[in-house]
Amino acid sequence: MVTEAIRKKVDKLREEIEYHDYRYYILDQPEISDAQYDRLMRELEKLEEQHPELRTPNSPTQRVGAPPLEEFEIVRHTLPMLSLANAFDEAEAREFDKRVKKFLETSSDVEYVTEPKLDGLAVELVYERGQFAVGSTRGDGVNGENITQNLRTIKTIPLQLIRKESPIPERLEVRGEVIMQLKRFRELNRKREELGEPLFANPRNAAAGSVRQLDSKITAGRPLEIYCYGIGEVRGRTFKTHWEILQTFPKWGLRTNPNIRRCRNIGEVIE
Repeated sequence: MVTEAIRKKVDKLREEIEYHDYRYYILDQPEISDAQYDRLMRELEKLEEQHPELRTPNSPTQRVGAPPLEEFEIVRHTLPMLSLANAFDEAEAREFDKRVKKFLETSSDVEYVTEPKLDGLAVELVYERGQFAVGSTRGDGVNGENITQNLRTIKTIPLQLIRKESPIPERLEVRGEVIMQLKRFRELNRKREELGEPLFANPRNAAAGSVRQLDSKITAGRPLEIYCYGIGEVRGRTFKTHWEILQTFPKWGLRTNPNIRRCRNIGEVIE
């Protein structure tokens, strides 16, 4: 029998672990040692083993992976995940600025947000009332593949949003890029070479191939991380600017690139 005290203990442990994941993976400011973290995780694992009815898909213990799938289900994006156009030099950037001003019917400076372009796999994370519900690939922009089980294994993706600093929307669709750092890519390839396994051509292929595994336990063993850069549909919250979105993400535990910048005009963008 599951008592109320046990339920509260499980909830408290999950909240503590998610908090320390946030401190470690998002803020890079851990408050406890690895040994202390492991003790919390083992305590939660033990309680869930004793009371399997309390185990949930978004429990921190489920980041190790789930049983393999036969195939990926198709997910239709509420709003299309479109690709970005390129500007290869200053002239093209200034021409883009002119088109923006014409569209906005203004001659005043237009503010821009800049951030590095990362080469990985574009994904969408859907949160329902703060809980991670569905994760999918960009696919063709309209339809993607359901890779929820795989994304749950990535430590930099919060399974539940932090509620302390900013109200949580009823539904939040987050767009981000799953990547593999170059150092970790080289280490992965070195291990694969030692095992006689085929090497990945580049970090992008390694990230994409790792995320699109039917066996999420394989994904769990790969050094993946995410940077969030935008939104799709949002219910229960409004934003005035893209910059506001990016400033709010970390308050919810969503990781953004540390090199994002707000520029007052196209000149600052080019600089």
